[in-house]
Amino acid sequence: MLVKVLHNGNCSKSNAVLEYLDENGVPFEIINIVEEPLSPLEIKTVLKKLNQSVFDIIRKNEKLYLEKFAGKDFSEEEWIQILAENPSLIQRPILIKGSVAMLGRPIENVKYFIEK
Repeated sequence: MLVKVLHNGNCSKSNAVLEYLDENGVPFEIINIVEEPLSPLEIKTVLKKLNQSVFDIIRKNEKLYLEKFAGKDFSEEEWIQILAENPSLIQRPILIKGSVAMLGRPIENVKYFIEK
């Protein structure tokens, strides 16, 4: 089954997952979330597949987060809009296989996800 990878080319962990998939012959499609940001609806769909809330996929160590968003009280809907407008704040990579998704780290989790 084709695995979709929500990817940021500037992320070493994201690049490592792509390398792992390639080396193991896993067919995948790259969705570069920086060049093609997800819409709010797409983010909601990914969250449903992850079975997580938006708060779980925010990169809280990112400089942009620390400077603009840390300590502010936004609703889930507001965060979804913020992530749509600032895709660098989304944890990555995210792997999607059919109706399920997972954060692609640590790499051991990727192996388990691909095999099941």
